[in-house]
Amino acid sequence: MASDFPQRTGLYVDGEWIESTDETITVTDPRAPDEVVAEFAAGTREDAGLAVDAAVAAQDEWASLTSHERGAYLHDAADALESRFDELAELMVREMGKCLGAAEGETQRAIDLLNYYAEVARDYGGDAPPSASDATSIRTRREPLGTAALITPWNYPIAIPAWKMGPALVAGNTVVLKPASLTPAIGAELVRAFDEAGIPDGVVNFVPGSGSTVGDEFVTSEGTDVVSFTGSYAVGKHVQRDAAEMGKRVQCEMGGKNPLVVDASADLDRAVDLTIAGGVSGLAGQACTATSRVVVFEEVAEEFTERLVSAVEDLTIGDPLDPETDVGPKASGSNLEKDLEYVEIGDSEGATLLTGGERLDREGHYVSPAIFGDVDPDMRLAQEEVFGPVISVISVEDFDEAVDVANDVEYGLSAGICTNRLDHAEAFIDRAETGVVKVNQTTGGVEMQMPFGGRKHSSSETYKEQGRQAIDFYSHEKAVYVTR
Repeated sequence: MASDFPQRTGLYVDGEWIESTDETITVTDPRAPDEVVAEFAAGTREDAGLAVDAAVAAQDEWASLTSHERGAYLHDAADALESRFDELAELMVREMGKCLGAAEGETQRAIDLLNYYAEVARDYGGDAPPSASDATSIRTRREPLGTAALITPWNYPIAIPAWKMGPALVAGNTVVLKPASLTPAIGAELVRAFDEAGIPDGVVNFVPGSGSTVGDEFVTSEGTDVVSFTGSYAVGKHVQRDAAEMGKRVQCEMGGKNPLVVDASADLDRAVDLTIAGGVSGLAGQACTATSRVVVFEEVAEEFTERLVSAVEDLTIGDPLDPETDVGPKASGSNLEKDLEYVEIGDSEGATLLTGGERLDREGHYVSPAIFGDVDPDMRLAQEEVFGPVISVISVEDFDEAVDVANDVEYGLSAGICTNRLDHAEAFIDRAETGVVKVNQTTGGVEMQMPFGGRKHSSSETYKEQGRQAIDFYSHEKAVYVTR
C-alpha cells in the first residue's frame, strides 16, 4: 500500500477542483498527531452557495436521464473506488485511526452500496395497481425533489456519504456534500471517483468546512430541497428545526446508547465476543450503534463480567495498520479526553472501574478500553453517549427488568440480546424501543438492503436510510390516472 502524504485538496464545485479563499483544514494522523495526512481548503459560506448554485443549475439535465443512465454512473464510480481499494483503506486508517480490517470493510461497503443502488435503479419507478374501472389505468411515478444537502460524520467517512449519495442520485437529485472536518480526505476520494466516472458537472459538489458556515448554508439555502444529516443529537436537533422551518424534507440520524441484554441461557463466551466486537474493537467504540451497556441477568453477571474483563485485557492495542491490532487510537485528542472524562464521571458516581480507562504512555490518541461494574441504570455513565470503548455492566433480576433498563434512555437506535431462549428473543424484538433489534449479533453492523434508523433522540423519525426505502426520502410520489 503506497500513498503520498500529505494530500492537498480543494473544493469540488461544478465539475472542478478549486481553492477557497478561507482557512485550511489540516488532517493529522491519530497514531502520530504531528504527522499531516491531508490539507484541505476550508469552504466559506460563499463557496457553499456556489456549490448549491451549480447543483441547482444541473438539476434538469440530471433528472432528464433515465434511472438506468444515472445508475451507470454509480457503477463506474464503484469501479473507480475498487481500483484504489488498498490506497483508500490505508488513507482511512491514517485519517481516522480505524483498524485496517474495519477500514477495508468500510471501503468495500461503499463500493457495494454504489453497486446496490445502481442495480436498484434498473427497476426504479412506481407501481401500477389495477383500477376499479376497466376504462382507467392507474400508476405512481417517482420524481426527484431537486438538490440534496448531505452532512456526514467522521466515523464512517466513506460509507455514510455513499449510502446518502446513492439513493439521492438514483432518484434524480443533484448533491452538495459537507464532510466532517476531522475526516474530509476519504470523502474527497468518493467524490473523485464520481469525477472519474464522468458524472455531469454540478451533479455532485463537495465543500469541506465548519458546520456553522458550510453546513448552515446548505441547510438554510433556498436552493436546497432536502437535507440528510448524520451526527450528534446536539447538532441534529438544530438541523432538523432549521430545515423544517423552511419547509424542507429533513432526515437526521443521531446518537445511540445501545444495550446488549445477556440472559441466563446465553452462551457467555459468545456474549463476551459480541460485546467486544460491538463496543471495543475496530473503531474503539466510535460508532452510533456501538454497544455501551451490557444488561446481564444477576445469576450469570459475575461470571460474564470476569470473562469480559479477561478478554478485554487480552486485546492488542496498537498501530491500526497492523492486522494483528484489535484496538487503534481515538480519532482525535478531544475524543480521547471525552473518554477519560467519562471514566472520571463513572468513578465519581460510584461505579467500579474493573479494567482500563487510562491514557496510554505512547505517541498518539490511545486509551485502554474501560469496563465498569456496579453501574446503576440512572448513572450518567449508563444514560449518556460516550462514543468510546467505555462499557457499563448492569445487573438485573429478570427479563422484564432487563427490557425496562434497555429502554430507559433517551436514545433508541440499536439493541441486542444474547440468548438461547426463543421466548426471550421474540419478546425482546417486540418490546425494544429501537429502530434496529438484533438477536445473537452485535448491536453494530447493518445490511445495506435493510432500512436503518432509530427512535427517540437517535432519529428525526421521518424516513429511513439504506435499503430501497431510502429512495422514498429523496423523491415525490405522484399518482397518475388515465381514462381512455
